[in-house]
Amino acid sequence: MVLVVRLASRTSVLVVGVYGLAMILCGVVIELSRNGRTRLGTWLLAGGLLAALALDWLVLP
Repeated sequence: MVLVVRLASRTSVLVVGVYGLAMILCGVVIELSRNGRTRLGTWLLAGGLLAALALDWLVLP
């Protein structure tokens, strides 16, 4: 949802890159949970999503 709002307001390769990395992170977390590493995946997901939100707020225009 946030990606759609950001792309509607201004199209930027940086916006797509930040949220693309967040989507890749979600895929990595899914694979970790399938392999029984759910706790590691949860911490990785929380940290990665907080980093994506921080980048969105601090770096992106």
